[in-house]
Amino acid sequence: MPQTEAADTGAVSRIRPRWWTELPLILLVYGCYTAGRLLARGDVSSAVDHGLAILGIEKALYLNAEHPLNRLFTAEPWLGVPADFWYASLHYVVTPAVLVWLFRSRAEHYRAARTWLMTSTFIGLIGFVLLPTCPPRLLAPAHGFVDTMAHYSSYGWWGGEASAPRGMGGMTNQYAAMPSLHVGWALFCGVVLWKYGRSRWTRIAAVGYPLLTAIVVMGTANHYFLDAVAGAAVMGAGLLLAPYVTRAATAARLRLTAWAAPLTGAGNTGPAPIVSDGCQTSAGERIPRQRDSRLEPAAGTDAAPSDAGDGAAAPAR
Repeated sequence: MPQTEAADTGAVSRIRPRWWTELPLILLVYGCYTAGRLLARGDVSSAVDHGLAILGIEKALYLNAEHPLNRLFTAEPWLGVPADFWYASLHYVVTPAVLVWLFRSRAEHYRAARTWLMTSTFIGLIGFVLLPTCPPRLLAPAHGFVDTMAHYSSYGWWGGEASAPRGMGGMTNQYAAMPSLHVGWALFCGVVLWKYGRSRWTRIAAVGYPLLTAIVVMGTANHYFLDAVAGAAVMGAGLLLAPYVTRAATAARLRLTAWAAPLTGAGNTGPAPIVSDGCQTSAGERIPRQRDSRLEPAAGTDAAPSDAGDGAAAPAR
C-alpha cells in the first residue's frame, strides 16, 4: 500500500547514521577523488591549450586577478608560505572536521550535507576527466606566473612538482585544475557553518574560509579565477541534485531490504512449535494444567464444584 511504503521511507530516512558505515563511505569518495585526478592526466598539449583558453577569456572579461595576487605572494614570503600550507593541507583537514562536527552536533542534517558533498565531488571528477587543464603555475614563464609551491618548497613537506610530499609529485595529476574543488569544498564548509553554526565565530569562519581559499588558489598560481567559479557552480549543481540522489539511495535500500527479507527467513520452513502443547488455560488460571494439578489430590467424590472446572455439574444435596 502507498501509505505503508511512505511510512517505511520516512522510517529509513530517520535512521541515525553510524560512524562505522559513514567512515568507509567517506574513504570511498576520497579514493574516487584521488583515482579521478590520476585518470585525468590526458594530453599535456591539450591541457595547456585549455589553460591558455581560460586565461584568454579572463583577460577579455577583465577578470585576470591571478597575476597581481601571484606577484604579491611571490614577493612576500609571510604571505606566500602560509598560503602554500593552506593550499596543501586545509581542504584535507577542514572538510572532514566540518563533517564530524555536523555528525555529532546536527545529526539530523548530516546525511543531506554528506550527500551534497559526495554528489558535487563526483561532478567535479567528471570535469577533471573531460577537461584536463594546465594550472597557471605550469604555463611557460613568458605568461608571467611563478610556482609558489616550488618557490617555497624548502619551507614545507611538498616538492617542486606539486603539493604532494617530496618525491611523490608523479603520483598526483597536476592538470586536474578545472573545476577547483579546493574552492568547492571550502564553499560547502562555509554554507554548513553559516546554516548550522550558532556563534559569531562560526559565521566569520563561514564567510572567511571560502573567500580566503579562493584568494589562495589564485595567488599560489594553482587555479584560474574561472576555476574557482566553476568550483562554486559544481557545488550548486550538487545541491540541486542531492535530493534526487537521496531518493534513489533510499529506494535502492528499500528494495535491497525487501529482497533480503525472504532470504533471512528461509531457514524457518517448518511450522512454529506450540509451546503450550495443546493445553489451554481457563478463566482465573495462570498456567496450563493448573486444573489437573488442583484436582489430583481431590479425585474423590468430596471434590468441591469450584475445583472441578467450569464444565462440572454441582452435586445434588
